[in-house]
Amino acid sequence: MYQKRSFHLEQKNMETYLGLDLGGTKLLIGEMDNSGNILRYKKYDSGYFNQQSALQIIKKSLDDYIQTVGWTNSKPLGMGIGLIGRVDPVNGIWLQIDPKRTQPIHLAQELSNIYEIPCYIDNDVKAATRAERHFGFGRISQNFIYINVGTGIAAGFVVNGKQIRGSHFNAGEVGHTKVGVNIGIQCGCGRMDCVELIASGSGFDQCARLLSKKYKTKLQIPTNEEERIQVKDVYALSQKGDPLCAVLVDNAAQALANLIMNLVRVSDPDTVVLGGGIVSDGYLHTKILEKLNATTVRFVTNGVVITKLNPDFIGLMGAGAVAMQV
Repeated sequence: MYQKRSFHLEQKNMETYLGLDLGGTKLLIGEMDNSGNILRYKKYDSGYFNQQSALQIIKKSLDDYIQTVGWTNSKPLGMGIGLIGRVDPVNGIWLQIDPKRTQPIHLAQELSNIYEIPCYIDNDVKAATRAERHFGFGRISQNFIYINVGTGIAAGFVVNGKQIRGSHFNAGEVGHTKVGVNIGIQCGCGRMDCVELIASGSGFDQCARLLSKKYKTKLQIPTNEEERIQVKDVYALSQKGDPLCAVLVDNAAQALANLIMNLVRVSDPDTVVLGGGIVSDGYLHTKILEKLNATTVRFVTNGVVITKLNPDFIGLMGAGAVAMQV
């Protein structure tokens, strides 16, 4: 259960870096040059995991990658991993996935010892922010916010060229903020109506199930609650005037617009970059822009924009940037 691709850009003495992007359902392993070009990669299924099982998934998949794909030229100069949850990048410790999955492990040191490649780790969204800082809008901005809107919502903050991490490596968990859109859903963090429950992939699903009792719809909502609705279907039906889907899209756009305006007031960026599967096709982005207050965002001189980096590979590029230690 994988996808493999090689770009055949082999060059003598090419310096490369190995990236591992571990998501909730997949592990993407790939090799990158120092300009951010993905030279080859392979995708693996990961499924649900805790930290210990994730370590075994990483080792098994990396062993397979080395055997079936191999290095572009010689062994990469470094290995970087983007991980879910709290990560101590200085000491290479994966602290926790979430409050229910907390078992700190010295992941970087263990993998360095096994594969004899210097290994560095970081949170996945912070890693993607590194990619944006080094290969994307960071080339024109020293003060920007990267907001990832995917299965969940989180952000990376770059202020005066430096990335903000916080005292417990937990800065940027903006999905757990209230944004004035009241649905009546309690979040796992203990609060009501967090933006993640309204505008993320999982949020669209929860809101659809709750509000389908109130609005007519042609949206197919799986009876199995472990199977989520397709957000692309919500967008398509919204454009046709489906009552439920129109409300879901409007709520999500308002929630994200409010989130952006709140964050702009906090860190005074000149650029806000949006990434993640929920916004990558541009449909929701247009609606978000319509709801932004011109006075509030007047100093965001480069705009609220969608990342120019490939949304399928920004996590892998971020992991490569972690390996490069940039």
